[in-house]
Amino acid sequence: MTTLPQRFSLAGTIAVVTGASRGLGVTICDVLSAAGADIAAVARDEALLGETRSIVEAHGRRCVTIAADLANPTAPRNIVEHVRAELGEAAILVNNAGMSLPKSLLEQSVEEWDAVLDLNLRAPWLMARAFAPDMITRGGGKIINISSMASTIALTDHGSYVASKAGLNGLTKVMTAEWARHNIQANAVCPTVVWTPMGERVWGVGNKLQTFLEKVPAGRVATPEEVADLVLYLASPASGMVNGQEIFVDGGYTAL
Repeated sequence: MTTLPQRFSLAGTIAVVTGASRGLGVTICDVLSAAGADIAAVARDEALLGETRSIVEAHGRRCVTIAADLANPTAPRNIVEHVRAELGEAAILVNNAGMSLPKSLLEQSVEEWDAVLDLNLRAPWLMARAFAPDMITRGGGKIINISSMASTIALTDHGSYVASKAGLNGLTKVMTAEWARHNIQANAVCPTVVWTPMGERVWGVGNKLQTFLEKVPAGRVATPEEVADLVLYLASPASGMVNGQEIFVDGGYTAL
């Protein structure tokens, strides 16, 4: 029988985290490396990844930074090869990179719609497809897709974002249906508003946030640590029977 620390330990594992240069991605890298994982931090701006590397290395773990634009469908294969060459085969993939371009359905352009869907939905599929073969070969792995509470509710002016996150939850279930027999657990984390630079940009306009919080039983937004700690659980051996789930970190919003 394993001990509690062993069940939550990531010692000896390699985790790939996208969107790792700011906000929630940095916190996820911090928490996973504190639990013992080596980190491959992926983001578009390599200069901003320096802070992430410093945080990971402060925990005594290795960190490889990879500058990549996940809107490019060839990027995931290159990332796999880079991670394999520098660290080894990844056991954990956290699809955290995402974007939102808030506009009404009448105002949003096709180009904006495609940009949101490409990063929020197509990129997680391509990343998982690129890393799954190594996970299958090594006997298992963890795929954690950072979705949103918006995957299951309507938010005005967020049509492309809602569509992308609803699609990501469905994709997570198909990953489970196809890969669970290989001991791969795929789950979606669905936070409410998280107060990151992206959250502040989208929700920090006028009284938009206050109006939203009136509908949240907890009366507040989530912290990055509250989301990252759930990612740690899903990345750890403790969650071995949790698969294909949509787990909401929403202060009770979807319970109403």
